[in-house]
Amino acid sequence: MSVWMRQDRPRRGNPPLTRERIVEAAVAFLDEEGHERLTMRRLAERLGTGATTLYWHVDTKDDVLDLALDAIFGEARIPAGEAGWRDDVRALIGEWRAAMLRHPWSAALLDRPLLGPNVLARTEFMYATLVRAGFRGPRLTAAAAGLSNYVIGAALMEGGGHTRKAADTADAADRAAGELVRRRRDLYPNLAEHGHPGGEDREAAFEQGLTYLLDGMAPYVSGGGSPSRPGTA
Repeated sequence: MSVWMRQDRPRRGNPPLTRERIVEAAVAFLDEEGHERLTMRRLAERLGTGATTLYWHVDTKDDVLDLALDAIFGEARIPAGEAGWRDDVRALIGEWRAAMLRHPWSAALLDRPLLGPNVLARTEFMYATLVRAGFRGPRLTAAAAGLSNYVIGAALMEGGGHTRKAADTADAADRAAGELVRRRRDLYPNLAEHGHPGGEDREAAFEQGLTYLLDGMAPYVSGGGSPSRPGTA
């Protein structure tokens, strides 16, 4: 059963170890070494305690991963909800992407059950924003999935690995790939001229891609969820 579906064990006085400390240490470990290398023993060592003490607060490694992942979502600020639907969606997606890029391992774990309070609060905001814009039924589901898949895919590609070190290595590999393509411009002229964005170009490419996605959704913004005339949203 998911950690979110179980009741917390009662605390005994003021224990030296808390779930909050466990999550903080787990996030730091995951940032440095990635989720493949995380074990309960190694996490207990980082916390300066024994595995038995750790198991009082969390049952499994999966619990730790779920708690850490939800903590990452908590870094993504929820917009005030006072702007237009496009601006609110763009703001939330931007926060989500930034959080995942700060913690490159997080995007690779998004196939897990996302039932934590931070995840659900942000998903609720996205759905509420799309409903306010007029999306309903299958179109609502498709719109939310399209936005989620776009930002997750971008974070996976841009993160370049499951740790910050791996992300830095991937950036160097991207630069090398760009140089290779430029040297073989006769074979790959379009890639040489337009491919392998990096740095500020990567940021601009993400924002432009999100604009294309929102533009494609805009004709469906109406009370009945049917396409309206382009340019009226």
